Amino acid sequence: MNLKSDLTPAQAKTDVLSGLTVALALVPEAVAFAFVAGVHPLVGLYAAFIVGLITACIGGRPGMISGATGALAVVMVALVAQHGVEYLFATVVLMGVLQIAAGIFRLGKFIRLVPHPVMLGFVNGLAIVIFLAQLSQFQVPGSGEASGHGVGGGEWLSGWPMVLMLALVALTMLIVWGLPKITNIIPAPLAGIGIVAILVIALGLDVPRVGDLASIQGGLPSFHLPIVPLNWETLQIILPYSLILAAIGLIESLLTLNLVGEITGKRGGASQECVAQGIANFVTGFFGGMGGCAMIGQSMINVKSGGRTRLAGISAALFLLAFIVVASPIIELIPLAALVGVMFMVVIGTFAWNSFRILRKVPVTDAFVIVLVTAVTVAYDLATAVVVGVIVSALEYAWTNATRIHARTYRTPEGAKVYKVQGPLFFGSAAGFGELFDIGHDPDLVIVDFEGSRVADQSALTAIEAIAAKYEAAGKRVQLRHLSADCHRLLHRAGQLVVESDDDPAYGVAVDYDVRTGVLGAGH
Repeated sequence: MNLKSDLTPAQAKTDVLSGLTVALALVPEAVAFAFVAGVHPLVGLYAAFIVGLITACIGGRPGMISGATGALAVVMVALVAQHGVEYLFATVVLMGVLQIAAGIFRLGKFIRLVPHPVMLGFVNGLAIVIFLAQLSQFQVPGSGEASGHGVGGGEWLSGWPMVLMLALVALTMLIVWGLPKITNIIPAPLAGIGIVAILVIALGLDVPRVGDLASIQGGLPSFHLPIVPLNWETLQIILPYSLILAAIGLIESLLTLNLVGEITGKRGGASQECVAQGIANFVTGFFGGMGGCAMIGQSMINVKSGGRTRLAGISAALFLLAFIVVASPIIELIPLAALVGVMFMVVIGTFAWNSFRILRKVPVTDAFVIVLVTAVTVAYDLATAVVVGVIVSALEYAWTNATRIHARTYRTPEGAKVYKVQGPLFFGSAAGFGELFDIGHDPDLVIVDFEGSRVADQSALTAIEAIAAKYEAAGKRVQLRHLSADCHRLLHRAGQLVVESDDDPAYGVAVDYDVRTGVLGAGH
């Protein structure tokens, strides 16, 4: 999308106001995700600013909003706890390099291979992970948060402190839920945090606040080289995390890209988005940010508010920086209960509640994939869950097609027996293909007609040649009809048995895979 051609004065006004709305909503979420990761709140705010600004300028889909996210934060917490925040910065730099490489090699297009059940599972798993991460806020503060490296670590709150915490959380959730029914002037999450914060300050309630965990000093992000040894041991530590974070970031960003594209009527841009996310994270790692990716919730706020050009995302990032520099003392007064309430509402909004209804209607395998991906996301991470879900879905698809192979037989007036093969012939159905033939009782001339089939790979060609060899060993003649020219060239032993005709198909064997239809495309 060209910013200059699409940016009319009216659209510019809409984009700036939309950017302001998004920036207001980004503040509490960036702080909350920083707590999830166990880092200083400014680390999350800087990431939201830098990642948001760079992706808004060069991303693959104008209208998308990027920043610090819970999906990445839950992976970072283990790294920060074991090795410290400097290793996180180095990991984010390497994460950016990997994402840039993914964009250069155009790996983003493979997001189209993610089935819908996998998407439902990852959304549900992500919601559960965010929910579980908030439970530490209901524990007596341990010794770790004094330095900004986490919350909780002690015993569960009890008595009046627990009642007060739950009450403030519930109040925040009620405001976030009810305010949109009255007005949309300001984002409901920000209103919930603001109202609860004012209530806590006015009543002098003794509850944990952001400032109790770490002092927030507003200012511009400064260049900072990660203080880590440049050796093989460091690479061994950060590379696994970088791979996971890069995969999670790209998966969530590309899913958001498709979702925003459906709303705005735009397509493409996957590779460009990969490069933009990579550059953004590479730069963020050198400016004290925790890295990030596209944010589905914030992108929806922007798009539904009318933001369509790059100005909306740029405005959001600049407004956020202004909040960091000017309003940092206010952020320190925010009660943690308000952040927990906002995150609980994020969980409720993220979880695909309709999946419970869908589970009873979809095929058993799809239902299993939804539950499996959800469980793996909670137990391990998003990238592993999506890969597992795609593999299981692909195996189910291959098995279904493997069982479709069959043949209709009849006799010609000359006494030859014709096998009209139906269904795809590929590695999964090759064994079943060989079981279709009754070589011992067939006549001297057998015709194998592939008009209703499709030869997909080398395993299929090998199966054809094996059948031809068996008939030849039995002293019988076999003819192969309606095979493509590609098959003619690739068949060796059975090549002389192929009967050419004008209506032979023109497809190639394993030369092009169409990810939209899940079948082999046209060949030579």
